[in-house]
Amino acid sequence: MAQAIYERIKIIDADSHISEPATLWTDRISQKKWGDLVPHVKFDPKISDDRWYMGGKAFMPTAGAAMAGWKEPPPDHPPTLDDADHGAWDARERLRRMDEYGIWAQVIYPNVGGFGSGNFLTLKEPELMLDCVRAYNDFLIDWCSVDKERFIPIMAMPFWDVDECVAEVKRASTAGHRGILMTNQPHVFDFPRITDRHWDPLWAVAQDLEMSINFHIGSGDLTQLRDITVDNGRQAAYAKATVQLFLDNSQAVMDIILSGMCHRFPKLNFVSVESGVGWVPFVLEALDWQWLNSGCQKEHPEMDLLPSEYFKRQCYACFWFEEDSARKAIESIGADNLLYETDFPHPTSMSPGPNSVALMPKDFVEANLSSLPEDDLLKVLQTNSARIYHVAV
Repeated sequence: MAQAIYERIKIIDADSHISEPATLWTDRISQKKWGDLVPHVKFDPKISDDRWYMGGKAFMPTAGAAMAGWKEPPPDHPPTLDDADHGAWDARERLRRMDEYGIWAQVIYPNVGGFGSGNFLTLKEPELMLDCVRAYNDFLIDWCSVDKERFIPIMAMPFWDVDECVAEVKRASTAGHRGILMTNQPHVFDFPRITDRHWDPLWAVAQDLEMSINFHIGSGDLTQLRDITVDNGRQAAYAKATVQLFLDNSQAVMDIILSGMCHRFPKLNFVSVESGVGWVPFVLEALDWQWLNSGCQKEHPEMDLLPSEYFKRQCYACFWFEEDSARKAIESIGADNLLYETDFPHPTSMSPGPNSVALMPKDFVEANLSSLPEDDLLKVLQTNSARIYHVAV
């Protein structure tokens, strides 16, 4: 009998999340100096949940994103982290879950600070905001130290200060972080767009240190989640809003290519995280056609590649639940730029449970990707991520 895919390939999960423990910031930041402004957890009787408080104001429930295996559909969630899958927050339990799922290594992203650190802006104290980013980055290194081979830490960014970004990238890279989490929509927070030369010092240091720039969905405008209409029902509204977030990242891909960012920083890798991949072939074909049809090559003669060629040189996208669209994307553009993820323990994660239609990751991979050539399988499941995040396999 042939070996299962997860038995012969060490699968690297390119996107998972940690549900931060309640004392992450209070253990690392002076409450004597900042008091209740420091992110902390307390029970909120209004919702009967443990909840984060940031800047002294009620914020997200502690287990709001820890939906793996939960009994109710999102946006319902466990009332406390203890009620959630302990793999959401406990490193050793996460390793056990990874073994169960057939996952060898995981790239780790945050929750509380946001998928680009935008939530820290609510603190309105630049020194405290920076302390929060540094505290998270230090915590994640400690958390991942339980198994440095299998956990891949991605650093948060103080994007409100580009000089501090550069300094933190240098500090965090030395500590062991493997990539940079950056908002793809800084303009939502009244900062320059990612296409602005304002950010060039960040892109330059990332390129020099071989740290990828990772654009996770939901790092900017979240009005589609906060202001969902329920004309077609609460769950339908939630489903629509999440799919809209997936598609937002296509805007970032177009921005980094058409603005010349890829051209100016030819060795810098950009990753579109939790966005899916089915849209990628269409966007690349459309970009190439419009680039030529609109005379862009005359306007930008220094850019000597087609948009699709820039993408294939240094851009990547992640998928998890996609079946036909993922296979077609691999067939269309090849396997070199696509990564597999689980999104554990989020509501859309590949985490079987009483309310989820997800297959166990090892079963999903076997059922939906086994028809791929072995070389393509190896790239999508392992070597692409290993190269981007400097993982020895």
